[in-house]
Amino acid sequence: MTTLMIQGTTSDAGKTTVVAALCRWLARQGVSVAPFKPQNMALNSAVTVDGGEIGRSTALQALACGLEPHSDMNPVLLKPQSDRGAQVILRGRVHGNMDALDYHAYKAEAMTSVMDAWRDLSARYEVIIAEGAGSPAEINLRTNDIANMGFAEAADCPVLLVGDIDKGGVFAQLVGTLELISDSERARTRGFIINRFRGDIALLEPGLDWLAERTGKPVTGVLPYLHGLVIDAEDSVGTSGSSEVGALNVIVPVLPRISNHNDFDPLRLHPGVNLQFIGPDQPIPPADLIILPGSKSTRHDLQWLKFQGWPEAIRKHLRYGGKVLGLCGGFQMLGREVLDPDGLEGEAGHTEALGLLDMTTRMVAGKQLKDVAGVLCLGVGTSALSGYEMHNGVTNGPALERPLAMLDGRPDGAISEDDQVMGTYVHGIFDEPAAASEILQWAGLRPQGQAVDYNAHRLEQLDRLADLVEDCLNIDLLNNLLGLTRKAPGEKNEQE
Repeated sequence: MTTLMIQGTTSDAGKTTVVAALCRWLARQGVSVAPFKPQNMALNSAVTVDGGEIGRSTALQALACGLEPHSDMNPVLLKPQSDRGAQVILRGRVHGNMDALDYHAYKAEAMTSVMDAWRDLSARYEVIIAEGAGSPAEINLRTNDIANMGFAEAADCPVLLVGDIDKGGVFAQLVGTLELISDSERARTRGFIINRFRGDIALLEPGLDWLAERTGKPVTGVLPYLHGLVIDAEDSVGTSGSSEVGALNVIVPVLPRISNHNDFDPLRLHPGVNLQFIGPDQPIPPADLIILPGSKSTRHDLQWLKFQGWPEAIRKHLRYGGKVLGLCGGFQMLGREVLDPDGLEGEAGHTEALGLLDMTTRMVAGKQLKDVAGVLCLGVGTSALSGYEMHNGVTNGPALERPLAMLDGRPDGAISEDDQVMGTYVHGIFDEPAAASEILQWAGLRPQGQAVDYNAHRLEQLDRLADLVEDCLNIDLLNNLLGLTRKAPGEKNEQE
């Protein structure tokens, strides 16, 4: 078994993309490979095959390997609930809520879960491609580090350092990072990957030569800026605008604790949809469809919606015939009230909701985590849908007598009597083209048949990334780090 770790000079340097690319490249050669992220902080998560949850980006990397996501692949997941606190998920299960200082002290214990998960994963696969978090040179976080060099030292694995040249200052990023880590960490850093390069590589080569001479470490490769790359992200929220006449205008508020915003990636790719994310203090534009997204802290985000003027904008939107859809936490917001008597998502209490559906939600211990499948009940068709549930709340009320979907033989969600408002607990509801088309038809989109098969799109994008590994990285150096022998075309690689 071999582990290679990809770390970055900054957040969003491209670690997730590089790990996904390497995983897909190795899997296409028949190598038994799995992703691993010791610690992740993200509100985008996925249900695992063993009934837990991990970061969405790690689940994407599992798909690149041809694997079902497993809680061993991301043993520590931190889901922020405030600016100073987060829910701590250990090996897929809720451990509890901690503020930043308490978690910093707890990391030494969390390291046990990290190493146990890594050892269990290593026993099942030939190669582990691990991903760091943030930067290894964050001085204030180096004590008891489990996310970057702390793990690399414990696992005694080599590291490749990724820098994003599109942000500027990539040579300072790479050299500065090396200067701020320890001698042993510097020694295990075996090379660099420069990400998101635009232009003529010949203009960059003098800088690459200088970097190798200055540090004594090779540049493993330069990856180009990929235009049009849409793939599951940890936290960044994208947008898209259709130039088609008659495009459906869809707006989504960027809640402070927005979760699973990858729900909207299929809409970003839809040629008939103009999707806009509306941030704090931005004007709320006219739209055909307003979608309230998932939330890690429904009551807190409800208060934010009220402060930003969304309830008034939604009522006006409905008076003019617009449609509203709520997903998970957004579905809970559509009811009359959200109660959290035990303070599972923050301070204990209750919050008046938007009052658009006759129902009430109560937060209860024991998170629902499961993949689901079923059919829509919209009346315009019976399209199959699939997705996953990930929530604490239990919702009751007369509104549920008109469900949006039947999932494994049980009702889910609700549709208002006037057919203008509906909601569901299902994430990933737009991933299946037929279901996406039926929902968008309900919202007013004509014509139909343009929805993207997002699952197929994910695989296409992963293959696109794997092609870049072969074309742009030093394969001999990679094989040496991974302990693999390069074979002739058509043959599988085998571990030495």
